[in-house]
Amino acid sequence: MEKLWSFTDNSGSFLSSDADKIRNLYFPLGNNRIMSSITPDLHGDIKSGQNSFLLTPVSRIDLANLRSSRNFWVYINPDKIWSATGVSKDFRAIRRDKFSLEAGLLWQKITRQNKTIGIDAEILSFIPATDEPVEIMQVKLTNVSAGSLSFIPTAAIPMYNRGANNIRDHRHVTSLLQRVIQHKFGVISKPTLSFDESGHHPNRDSYFVLGWDEKFAPPERIYPTQDEFCGDSGDFEEPEAVFKNITGNLGNIQGREVMGGLSFKRVSLKPQQSKTYTLIMGITSQSSQITKLVSKFNHPDKVAHALRETKEHWSDLSRRIDIVTEDSDFDNWLRWVNIQPTLRRIFGCSFLPDFDYGKGGRGWRDLWQDCLSLILNDPGKVRSLLINNFCGVKIDGSNATIIGKAPGEFIADRNNISRVWMDHGSWPLLTLDLYINETGDLDILFENATYFYNHEIKRTKDIDRNWTSTYGNKLKTRQGKVYSGSLIEHLLVQNLVQFFNVGSHNHIRLEGADWNDGLDMAKENGESVAFSAMYAENLQILSEILLKTGKNNIELAEELEVLFTKIDYASVSSKHRLLDKYFSKTAVSLSGKKVVLDLSRIVSDLKAKSVWIKQHIRSTEYLREGFFNGYYDNRKKRLEGRKGGHVQMTLTAQVFTIMAGIPEPWQVRKILENVNKYLLDKKTGGVHLNTDFKQEQLDLGRAFSFSYGDKENGAVFSHMAVMFSYALYKQGFARQAWETLNSLYKMASDTSSSKIYPCLPEYFNLEGRGMYSYLTGSASWFILTMLTQVFGVKGLNGDLVIEPKLNAENFSDHDSVSIERDFAGRRIRVKFFNPGKLAYGKYRIVKASLNSQGLAMDKNGSLLIRRQTVARLPEHKLNLMEIHLA
Repeated sequence: MEKLWSFTDNSGSFLSSDADKIRNLYFPLGNNRIMSSITPDLHGDIKSGQNSFLLTPVSRIDLANLRSSRNFWVYINPDKIWSATGVSKDFRAIRRDKFSLEAGLLWQKITRQNKTIGIDAEILSFIPATDEPVEIMQVKLTNVSAGSLSFIPTAAIPMYNRGANNIRDHRHVTSLLQRVIQHKFGVISKPTLSFDESGHHPNRDSYFVLGWDEKFAPPERIYPTQDEFCGDSGDFEEPEAVFKNITGNLGNIQGREVMGGLSFKRVSLKPQQSKTYTLIMGITSQSSQITKLVSKFNHPDKVAHALRETKEHWSDLSRRIDIVTEDSDFDNWLRWVNIQPTLRRIFGCSFLPDFDYGKGGRGWRDLWQDCLSLILNDPGKVRSLLINNFCGVKIDGSNATIIGKAPGEFIADRNNISRVWMDHGSWPLLTLDLYINETGDLDILFENATYFYNHEIKRTKDIDRNWTSTYGNKLKTRQGKVYSGSLIEHLLVQNLVQFFNVGSHNHIRLEGADWNDGLDMAKENGESVAFSAMYAENLQILSEILLKTGKNNIELAEELEVLFTKIDYASVSSKHRLLDKYFSKTAVSLSGKKVVLDLSRIVSDLKAKSVWIKQHIRSTEYLREGFFNGYYDNRKKRLEGRKGGHVQMTLTAQVFTIMAGIPEPWQVRKILENVNKYLLDKKTGGVHLNTDFKQEQLDLGRAFSFSYGDKENGAVFSHMAVMFSYALYKQGFARQAWETLNSLYKMASDTSSSKIYPCLPEYFNLEGRGMYSYLTGSASWFILTMLTQVFGVKGLNGDLVIEPKLNAENFSDHDSVSIERDFAGRRIRVKFFNPGKLAYGKYRIVKASLNSQGLAMDKNGSLLIRRQTVARLPEHKLNLMEIHLA
């Protein structure tokens, strides 16, 4: 296969003539109210949530196997019947089709032309960015024959109209709940119940498929049930209503599988004449809204206007951080990466075909990492979101694990599994630290937030058997009042609890897993050295943030004071006793009393704890093979190093130790040597998550039961690869950092192997195929790394710092590269000149200007622009900063 797609403009739009050859290739469409997946032949699904699917829920395998899909039939005569989407039993006719696909941010248009039949079909699909709960499908049919062409057009949309669980659970029974409302323009169904044996609920959602032609003429015939449309064969690829041109027999249409079968009046087209049909497919809890939706999209001009609005909306989002390099394909690809955090906010982790798990919502880690890009794009809008997010923290340092769509909506675990991820407490500080540096808003630290509470206490080691749902999900005082504490208090809880929560090797316990969800079988004795390093760095960052506040003391819940008790940090038993004491004080409630502590005492304590962890890791976990061990399993055995005839190594252990500054520079170089030796894929250039351990690790986790090279067992995992790049940049290894970062782009754009549309997928398998497209936290980290490390255009305590780590390769055939972003409410383009193509470490900033006015640098060539200076710039124009490197 040639390149799967090629960009056609500088807005991320692309063209493909081979997309139809990859049956499980899908594309996302969505807004805040409805979500779709769609393939080149219009398979996929449409849903508003876990319990509301208009089309049958699909996973990746269903995209190729399922016969049910959006379709549009053209009936000329009994010998000439054609599917405009390419989904038909007449494979010979399909093979004669000339296919092409155009797509962009977020719209898709497929074109099929069959010269034997003499017709060309363009099918446009998009969901309006203005939040109407509809997917629009516009079909334009053109006569490309030499003579007149007469045909009957029929839209065929099989409707599912219920929750995902009912795909197998009570599939027939839930069809009996369907109540069809015949509409002039199509079919509406409002099932009587939302079926759930644990507790049925009246259904409020109306599901609809409506359509009309360009003159707003309705369908001539409507087939409201699948039985009526398909006949006894039940065959969507050869429906009797189309192939036998049956008028339909409206018998009992209630309690049946519903069909959006819309057959329009026979039309005759002269050569090159066209006819356009519009379908709207959607879900709404307000049935009165349907009439308004019909009115809004009842003419091709209105659809065209909605498409323009949608393109502009997503284009604006994709350009919030806008990069111009010597590689326009990279710049375009980055526009897709830019919108991926927004896609995950819309789709959560459950609503695209690869993500065939979960029941909606995002996880805790997703919540905080998606905020990274939101902060970089528009920090002013993130403040209240961050404060609300802290309401998911629990007083034992753990947290709610599922996040709903509403601000501050948290769920302990939708599957009722008692599980704690030991890394979860580490992410909020990274996000808040970025926010503070971007805005200078230290006051946010002293905003109050509640704590999440449920029956699981002491990090799921115990149960509060008196808790009921009527108590609510907020921690209370012993007087029954909801307790609130400052954000700095929440951060101290998350990070200090973990300092004491250690295993037998005095590293933080692995508990249910860390970032690697597949390390889930070492709950009792497992330890994560990797994330111990991250918590160590967090404690250092916390001490620095507290110093920035300029305060002499801070107010905390009195129960926290015990966490600052002086003990022997080398004693595991002493740490356990202290943690037990804290848990006994905070298990089910707090006193509600506050204590005022000396800030310098807290800062000293945090620094001492950070230094101790780092030194402990440095002295015990740097292996003679020349890299760090990252884990201990449930038998208390070290995971990494030479094991018999092979070496076991994880990338995760190297990432977080380097990020925390634990290894010396010579050790980093040795680690890089071993990464290249053991983890680098020589064929694809990607860095594997781990080496092949050759056997299952049943004392550590399920990950190593996966086939090697997939998911958490040795895939090229985008998230960890990006964080490896970030860690290397942070420690000054810019060339190696860029090689790792750029390898992900190269793998994604090598479509002969990756077989994906433009995006950064969750991982690449051994064949280099991109898996789990779009919904990955690696996108936020990629943008963060490009902006703050590669280009080095970042905030520092609210001021703007320019600290590039660009490599000679970033300039290639050009003397300049640029990045555009918002800072302090002003739009700024920073353009870097490097005519000598000097490598990082060989140049410094020698000249700088802002809107043609010179900027002063310090003697080291560093450039800092005060926030007040930026705020004085023109608000509604692009401000140009030029940076000369030599």
